Amino acid sequence: MKEEKAHILVADDEKGICDVLSILLSGEGYRVTCVGDGVSALEYPEQADLYILDVNMPRMNGFMAGAEIRKRCDAPIIFLTAYSAESDKVMGFSAGADDYIVKPFSNAELLLRVKAVLRRNAPKALRQEENPANRLIFSDSVLDLDRQSVMRGEEDIPLTYTEFKILELLIKNRKRIFSLEHIYQSIWSENAVGDSAIMVHIKNLRKKLGDNSRNPRYIKTAWGKGYYVD
Repeated sequence: MKEEKAHILVADDEKGICDVLSILLSGEGYRVTCVGDGVSALEYPEQADLYILDVNMPRMNGFMAGAEIRKRCDAPIIFLTAYSAESDKVMGFSAGADDYIVKPFSNAELLLRVKAVLRRNAPKALRQEENPANRLIFSDSVLDLDRQSVMRGEEDIPLTYTEFKILELLIKNRKRIFSLEHIYQSIWSENAVGDSAIMVHIKNLRKKLGDNSRNPRYIKTAWGKGYYVD
């Protein structure tokens, strides 16, 4: 069953990338619009359900375009980039990205991430039927694997793709301490190039959960070793 037909706007100055994404996403039932730069993405008259933005574009780069889009709406944003440096990832996530994909990427990985982001942001009435068994209880909260969010009572706390994967990793391996490098390798399947990206995500997760970093209730710190969940 295909997901509800969402409108995805792709901004990339590489025509080959735009063509591939258009064919790939259209084949999944999505409505796709392609533009060649950040200014065109901002000037497009219709708000998209998801923005996929190349970082290195003429006229306006992806980070700047994403920041302007975020001022206008809460639609999810995925950045595409040829740069895998730690500083680039930190900049992308700090700018409010829902996900960050490094070129070259596999078609399967991109589709999985697109579906995950759209599922999290879809109105509840439009979501596919959810399996109540796909939930992980931790403390007074529940990690909903279908919606990729945290439920606390009636409160629904949305997570970015990476925040969700980090929390899922920790909850599924309770009391096991994960170093920053181990978390990085588990999420991105590549060697860590620094600690900053994971620290940004942990900080954002704690903020969303209302956790106190000095006396955390949910994500605990093993000083000098890493993080874990009871």
